[in-house]
Amino acid sequence: MYFIGIDLGTSSVKVIAMTPSGSIVGVSTADYPITYPKDGWAEQNPEDWWQGTVLAFKSLLEKTAIHPSAIKSIGFSGQMHSLVVLDKNNDVLFPSILWCDQRTQNECYILNNVFGKEKLFNTVSNQALTGFTAPKLMWLKNYFPEIFSNIAHVLLPKDYIRFKLTGNYATDYSDASGMLLLDIKNKIWSTEICDFIDISMQVLPELYESYEVTGVVSEEGKRLLGLEGEVLVVAGAGDQAAGAIGTGTVKEGIISVTLGTSGVVFAAHDHHVKDKHMRLHSFCHANSKYHSMGVMLSAANCLKWWTDKVNIDVPFEQLMLEAEAIPANEQQILFLPYLMGERTPYANPNARGTFIGLTPTTTRGAMTRAILEGVSFGLKDSLDILRLMDVPIEEIRVIGGGSNSNLWLQILASVFDAPVSKINTEHGGALGAAILASVGFGAYDSVESACESIVSTLDTILPLENDSISYGRLHERFKGLYAALAPWF
Repeated sequence: MYFIGIDLGTSSVKVIAMTPSGSIVGVSTADYPITYPKDGWAEQNPEDWWQGTVLAFKSLLEKTAIHPSAIKSIGFSGQMHSLVVLDKNNDVLFPSILWCDQRTQNECYILNNVFGKEKLFNTVSNQALTGFTAPKLMWLKNYFPEIFSNIAHVLLPKDYIRFKLTGNYATDYSDASGMLLLDIKNKIWSTEICDFIDISMQVLPELYESYEVTGVVSEEGKRLLGLEGEVLVVAGAGDQAAGAIGTGTVKEGIISVTLGTSGVVFAAHDHHVKDKHMRLHSFCHANSKYHSMGVMLSAANCLKWWTDKVNIDVPFEQLMLEAEAIPANEQQILFLPYLMGERTPYANPNARGTFIGLTPTTTRGAMTRAILEGVSFGLKDSLDILRLMDVPIEEIRVIGGGSNSNLWLQILASVFDAPVSKINTEHGGALGAAILASVGFGAYDSVESACESIVSTLDTILPLENDSISYGRLHERFKGLYAALAPWF
C-alpha cells in the first residue's frame, strides 16, 4: 500500500508516494505561473494548481508503476493564506491573491486600529498582516463589492485541490490559523472577526484536525487521476506545519528552521502559547496541538536574487567558494534580507533589502557571504524571541534548499551559537502530507509515533566558537541597522 503527499507550493506542486515504513518510492512535480499585475501584487489561477496536480499525479503513477488500487489515502501540504473564492456554481470568482501579496496594508490598518490589535490578539492570537486571508476578503469587499457579495465558498489553496478531488469544502486547523478568522485557542471560527469584515460563517469550510479523514476521492476524481477503489483524503496542513511534521518537529524542545524561499523558525508546543509582543505567529499544529512560528519573507530567495539577477553568468559553486574564503571575523559589511518586506520581528511590508559598509576593497565574495549571514541573522531574531519566551530549545533541525549548503549551515550554527542538524529526508511538506495520510488511514496510531518511526537526524554541525563571538557583535549591528533605516523605509 502507498500514501500520497501533495505539496502545493507557490511555484510548483510536488506529489510523492510513501510506503508505510516511510520510504519514498516516487516523486513528481509540475510548475505553474505567478502573475504580478501591479507592484506588490501577486496572483495565481487556482485552475493552474489543479491541472498541475493532475499532471504530477499521473506522472508519478507512470514513473513508479504503482497499481492504482494500492493507493490508500492522500494528504496535503499547501501554501498558506492565499485566498480562493467560489460562487454558488463552484466557479472561481477572482484570481487567488497570494500570501506574498502586499496590497492589503490599508485593510490591515483597519483591523489593527479599528477592530483593535489587542482585541485581535485576544481573539485570534495574531495581529493583522498583509499576507493573511481576512484582509484579502476586506480588500475584495472594498474594491469589488459585486464579487464579494457572490462569494459562496472561501477556501485555501490546498483545500481547492481537496474540493476538486472530493467535492467537500474543508480545511484543517493549522492552515485555518493563518486566515485571521480562527479562534486558535478554542479551534472555532471567530464570530467577532467574521461579523466585522461582513463575511458569513456559512461560506467558511468545515474544520478538521490535519490527520482526520475529510472524504474520499470522487468517481470523477479517480477517473482523472487513474485511481481505483476507495481512496481516503485527510485534511492535511499548511505548508509550515506539514513541513514540521516532515522534520519530526512534534515535541517541545525540537525546533525546525526552514531555509526555503521564505525562512521559518518553528517551535512545537503542547499547549497554546502566545508572544505577548505579537512578533511570532501563534497557530494550531498538525498533530492537534499548537506551535509558534517566526517568518522571514525572503530567505533563500535572497541568494536566488543574487545568483539569478545580479551574477547571472557566475557559477553558483564559484560564488560559494568566494564567500567561504572570507573569514567571519573579517566581515565588515551587512545585508538586510528584506527584499519583499518583513514579518518577524518587524511586520513591515515596506522594509527593503540593503547592503551597508561597502568600500573600494569589498569583494563579491564578501557580499555573497553577507547575504548568507544576513538571512541567518534574520532567523536568529526569531530564535531569540523563543529564548526570551523560555521555550525549550534542545535540538535544531534545518530543512529547505539552503540546507544543502554546508557553508550556510556552518554560518547558521555559529550565528545561533547552537548545533544544527540535517535530517534523513529533503521532502519537507510533501513528506509531512504523506505522514498525515498514513495516520488518517490507520497505519500509525498518532502523528508522533509516525514521525518517530520515519524521521531521524543525520549530520550535526557545531558552532565555531570564534565565529559565534564575531557574529554576536555583528548581529547587534544588524538589529541597529534596521532601526536606523526604518524611517527611510
